[in-house]
Amino acid sequence: HQARPGVSQVLNRLTYASTLSHLRRLNSPIGRDGKLAKPRQLHNTLWGMICPAETPEGGAVGLVKNLALMAYISVGSQPAPILEFLEEWSMENLEEIAPSAIADATKIFVNGCWVGIHRDPEQLMNTLRKLRRQMDIIVSEVSMIRDIRDREIRIYTDAGRICRPLLIVENQKLLLKKQQIENLKEREYNNYSWQDLVASGVVEYIDTMEEETVMLAMTPDDLQDKGVAYCSTYT
Repeated sequence: HQARPGVSQVLNRLTYASTLSHLRRLNSPIGRDGKLAKPRQLHNTLWGMICPAETPEGGAVGLVKNLALMAYISVGSQPAPILEFLEEWSMENLEEIAPSAIADATKIFVNGCWVGIHRDPEQLMNTLRKLRRQMDIIVSEVSMIRDIRDREIRIYTDAGRICRPLLIVENQKLLLKKQQIENLKEREYNNYSWQDLVASGVVEYIDTMEEETVMLAMTPDDLQDKGVAYCSTYT
């Protein structure tokens, strides 16, 4: 094992702004004198998660990245409320089913642990998404992925997942209203914050794994395509 300098860093406490900037910095453990261009380029799966422009000049260009302006790192939550809901919502536990019944059902994983199977995955996913938007049982940072090909539903509540906010689309229309935008502009007078917008069910946090399973429109002009579920906030 060879010691590598710079892996452990002292958190910058000079000013509050410098502390926030340091916490949102991504430092790749690669030598600055390398000539390869690939490690310095932004991978397309991280679009919207990492800023494509904010990087230092010189040898560290592309190796020191920063989170996008609205990117968010999950802090984690307890999976117990979700497990209780799944048991009440017709999930069959592994201890109560025969192995022959697994082939025709959809497996359910919570934080990587196989907890049971379900016979109606589409209705289950629609219910889980409604609960996440209402922030009743499921908090906004929980990730829910339905893999139709492998017949799996994967739910993650752990910490360390990078997420970004997306505008929710229903029937090819944004749920965001002009009045909500005006309330955000005048938040100093009406105490209307970003969290209120998330709690109202018009904005949803999606991580990189869930983003691969949803149809995303880059601009509101693309909402004519059927099946669009979210629209990017970078418009």
